[in-house]
Amino acid sequence: MFARPGSAIFVPDGVAPSEALARTTHLGIGAHADDLEIMAIHGILACYEQAERWFCGAVVTDGAGSPGTAEQARAALSDVRRREQERAATLGRYGAQIFLDYSSADVKEPRDDRVVTDLVALLRATRPEVVYTHALSDAHETHVAVALRLIAACRALPSTERPDRVLGCEVWRDLDWLSPVDKICLAVDDRPELQAELLDVFTSQLSAKNFVAAALGRRAAHAAFSESHASDRHRGVVWAMDLSPLVAGTADATEYTRELVRRLEDDVLARIRRLGG
Repeated sequence: MFARPGSAIFVPDGVAPSEALARTTHLGIGAHADDLEIMAIHGILACYEQAERWFCGAVVTDGAGSPGTAEQARAALSDVRRREQERAATLGRYGAQIFLDYSSADVKEPRDDRVVTDLVALLRATRPEVVYTHALSDAHETHVAVALRLIAACRALPSTERPDRVLGCEVWRDLDWLSPVDKICLAVDDRPELQAELLDVFTSQLSAKNFVAAALGRRAAHAAFSESHASDRHRGVVWAMDLSPLVAGTADATEYTRELVRRLEDDVLARIRRLGG
């Protein structure tokens, strides 16, 4: 189904892959193993133990580390990260977990259309209601590249086959900077223990970074600092930017993102001027 020989479809409950993909309602497309559990937790929780909702995760890269890593070590790390992602999919009761197995260099190469072709096939097989991916303002280049390839894949589909909602979510840069009109609130109040357990699965990544405390803390901080003059409405929040206009039309991703930054600038400067600055 997918181009890379190392690609795979893991189905935790053992149903046929085609059936597992077809039941998808919420699709997460991330660059690396553990990105989904950070950025797409809203979709994971929305589908958890829901008979009519199923989360499908897709990891685009092999997660094998930097180009300077020895080939044997790269292969070993890739295998470890894949097993960790499978454990997260089982724990989170995903409908399916996809591994596309590209290198970061492959994903970041705009002239390589294999990733786009695979994502088109995935979108056609799943027909999701909502897609979660990386924000265009993310500080990690591979993350941004994945979001751009997804946008291209959506645009390659007939308009009737495109997902209605595509959300760019946080990993390597928060989205609390977005102006209120642009900021989408994804409440993640439920199952705090499961949220922690899903992140704790990725032991290969936790020796250098405490992603569990960081991700949970960011969600709690967003909930507390989202409104200065009102009581907290949520225990946890993930912020997202709406990428649906880019999927539905032909707008340039650079200009679209520039406009988001402009609205932040206008909001900040207008407040300073209003207060005598």
